[in-house]
Amino acid sequence: MDITPILSDIMARATGTAGTVEKLTRLSGGANMESSSFDFAGLGFVLRRAPSAEMMAGRPFGHDVEAAVVRAARKGGVLAPEIVAELTAADGIGTGYVMRRVEAEVNPAMILADPPSCLITDIGRALAAIHSVPTDGLELPLMETRSALAELGARFQAYGGDRPIIALALRWCADNLPDPTEPVLVHGDCRMGNLMVDADGLAAVLDWELAHLGDAHEDLAYGCMTVWRFGHIELPAFGCADLETYFTAYEAESGTKVEYDRFRFWLIYRTLWWALGCLQMAEIWRQGIDRNLERAVIGR
Repeated sequence: MDITPILSDIMARATGTAGTVEKLTRLSGGANMESSSFDFAGLGFVLRRAPSAEMMAGRPFGHDVEAAVVRAARKGGVLAPEIVAELTAADGIGTGYVMRRVEAEVNPAMILADPPSCLITDIGRALAAIHSVPTDGLELPLMETRSALAELGARFQAYGGDRPIIALALRWCADNLPDPTEPVLVHGDCRMGNLMVDADGLAAVLDWELAHLGDAHEDLAYGCMTVWRFGHIELPAFGCADLETYFTAYEAESGTKVEYDRFRFWLIYRTLWWALGCLQMAEIWRQGIDRNLERAVIGR
């Protein structure tokens, strides 16, 4: 389906400028949503959408809530994309929104080959800004750690329950649950691959579909997982720096102290979560639901 005429009408309505969408190109990446770059009236934009209701099935919130979160984050000083339009049911091309295009690098391999010296400081400050965004009016789920861990345990059993290292991780997490803390806005997927970087440092924080209310340390730990260091194992903070520099930047911006034991819990918890995600990917491939090579590679 050629959505160019519909998208042109949406952009004309949103900007008050007559014109035609040009250079509409599907972007690579994005395992769950479609993203397409295009030009309109001499400016660059990106459409993020789910073409059908089936793609949004089972998600805790829709694109309307996601757009509200992105707008709130940007208003709070986060380098979040600027949303210029939202799709409506009357448009007939699914759900989603249009953002101004950011001209920067997103490929982790390219970024981590020669990261700007200020990058980890920028990331620490960005997370502090995210965690200070007012959440009143945002219809986001609250992540309760004990319940979330129980859900991971149930998933493990559903996948066969036959990986000793995963069983050990589940037991360790149960034995080391941190005390509840005041919930804040958590991005939920802040890592290389969802961060855009240019020569001056961090340029944008993308992909807010996993946002929720929860423990700030979850966000702090997530981008430090081995898998998100993209081969730079010796640099535990996002594959580009040491933890001390990262924590110092966060603490200076947020005014709160990073709790190392809480950070370690979330690093292990999220690694466990990713292991189960890999098992899920493998199962999707085995059952023939999606034979995409990416599913098999991640599953392996």
